[in-house]
Amino acid sequence: MTEANTIEAAALRDDRYRLLVESIVDYAIYMLDPEGRITSWNKGAQRFKGYSEAEILGQHFSRFYTDEDRATDLPGRALRIAATEGRFEQEGWRVRKDGSLMWAHVLIDPIRSDDGTLLGYAKVTRDLSERRAVQEALRQSEQRFRLLVQGVQDYAIYMLDPQGRVSSWNKGAQRFKGYTDDEIIGQHFSHFYTDEDQASGLPTRALQTAAREGRFEAEGWRVRKDGVRFWAHVVIDPIRGDHGELVGYAKITRDVTERRNAQQELEATRARFVQAQKMEAIGQLTGGVAHDFNNLLAVVLGNLALARKRLPPDPKLRQLIENSVQAAERGATLTKRMLAFARLQALTIGPIDVPELVRGMAELLQRSIGSTIPVSTQFPLQLPHAFADASQLELALLNLTVNARDAMPEGGTITIAAREERVGPEEIAGLAAGRYLCLSVIDTGVGMDERTLTQAVEPFFTTKGVGKGTGLGLSMIHGFAEQSGGRLHLTSTLGRGTTAELWLPAVEAGPAGDETDNQDPALPSLRAMTVLVVDDDPLVLMNTSAMLEDLGHSVLEASSGEQALRILRRSETIDLLITDQLMPGMTGTQLIEVLRAEHAGLPVILASGYAELPEDELAGLVRLGKPFQQADLARALVTSLRPEAQVLPFPGRPG
Repeated sequence: MTEANTIEAAALRDDRYRLLVESIVDYAIYMLDPEGRITSWNKGAQRFKGYSEAEILGQHFSRFYTDEDRATDLPGRALRIAATEGRFEQEGWRVRKDGSLMWAHVLIDPIRSDDGTLLGYAKVTRDLSERRAVQEALRQSEQRFRLLVQGVQDYAIYMLDPQGRVSSWNKGAQRFKGYTDDEIIGQHFSHFYTDEDQASGLPTRALQTAAREGRFEAEGWRVRKDGVRFWAHVVIDPIRGDHGELVGYAKITRDVTERRNAQQELEATRARFVQAQKMEAIGQLTGGVAHDFNNLLAVVLGNLALARKRLPPDPKLRQLIENSVQAAERGATLTKRMLAFARLQALTIGPIDVPELVRGMAELLQRSIGSTIPVSTQFPLQLPHAFADASQLELALLNLTVNARDAMPEGGTITIAAREERVGPEEIAGLAAGRYLCLSVIDTGVGMDERTLTQAVEPFFTTKGVGKGTGLGLSMIHGFAEQSGGRLHLTSTLGRGTTAELWLPAVEAGPAGDETDNQDPALPSLRAMTVLVVDDDPLVLMNTSAMLEDLGHSVLEASSGEQALRILRRSETIDLLITDQLMPGMTGTQLIEVLRAEHAGLPVILASGYAELPEDELAGLVRLGKPFQQADLARALVTSLRPEAQVLPFPGRPG
């Protein structure tokens, strides 16, 4: 190849390089002389910088730098670095012709001759403004997210590395757990688990579940730095890289102790409500059954009493009748217990000196439980009187003492104690605000588990063997306590005994009650009367009539309130009315209300075994409790005809 051809080929290559460089529009590629003046300018440079070739050639490249960079001689330093180190590379702000800024990536390479003489510089610039804007937006977003996470105080939000070590920590985590960043970062998150959970491997299983299933969620006890436990809701999510590799975990914890406590209280309240509904339903059933038994027993006892009067002189036959009477009376006692549970038993309420009552029962109590179990008492020197039915309280105390004995098959001790308690408004569920006397029977026996304790006051529930208990003792006491305005409270622990507390309204010390029943057992004699008897049960009706006729009175019978009114309206010879309470169509109190308007002076006896009667409608009435015997009926007749004894005291609370 000739020299001319070589020169021509070189020129052709230069033209091609020039065309290549000038056609590039995404990069500014231009030349600088050794002093930094621009000697070439491609289309990319014109697009980025805004200068045309005629405007910029011969100008110093420092005009593209900001005032701050020129003040620090960054352009001069860039050329010196490129000349001495063979390359200068940087990102920074550059200035366009219109004064706007762009974020540029700059590369400066020195250009030297074959002998190493510096001929100038090749400068390549790329506009990265859009990329930087995206990066800045991402950085700001991450910063805002970091501030958000750090600002959350109701949730513990932190990161774990793949091994479960804490790698970040927000303020909520510090508030819940008690650890500062310096104390916990780098530590394993199992620090927060209880010893039991750590021993079972729960922290490891939680991470494995999150990695395998994409999420782990649970509630459980966690431990603060000071050792206090709290109930936590925990969520663990795995964090994976661009290629699916596990890079760590995000863990969110919330302290839900208050919510759990509130939920447990709600459930306990709901359980108490359900229990109250169940007891109410059982009470209604029990009261209905007891009412029917009362009627039947009234018939049996009444007929036996009349039959006993007409017996021939046969000792064996009289013994059979007496045994039948005793059996019927035991049945009447059972119905009284059932009515007491149903809170339907009539009570004779008055102030009771509890220590004196216990002392009076000492011999009976000791004889009932045997001589091998000692009974001690603990009473303060000053103690208010209880306001209750003394005979029912004696029966309740006897039942509790016998139950305590039965709970100590290997022996033990029984303590009867009493104390005064004051209850504020809504302080104890079911108790009105006021003063109470709390009578306790404490044993050292086998105790009860939680399930047995919840069923203890249910009627017919017993842990004793077949034939050794009716299952009505505690239920009767429960009903008696609630009917008296108090409550029965049981506490027990297996192997450590039981404490039965009988809370009763308290009153100041006063007379122990009227001895209204201390009357001559002989039947009082009265003039012959015409008595109207009203009862929907034909057996009771016939029995009451028979007892009245045996006393020398004439009897008219009615099976309903409506029929009784018809008889009264057409007869002027009726001297007295005896009526049942629970009757279909018209109750006894409704009948009496009509009588007060039409026959105001007619004496009335209300015969019923129920206590829950409208007391404002009972004024001026004599009440005869079922089942009653002929002597009870005769005394009620006398009382009803005595004007000064018309109004009898009825059960109620003080004040």
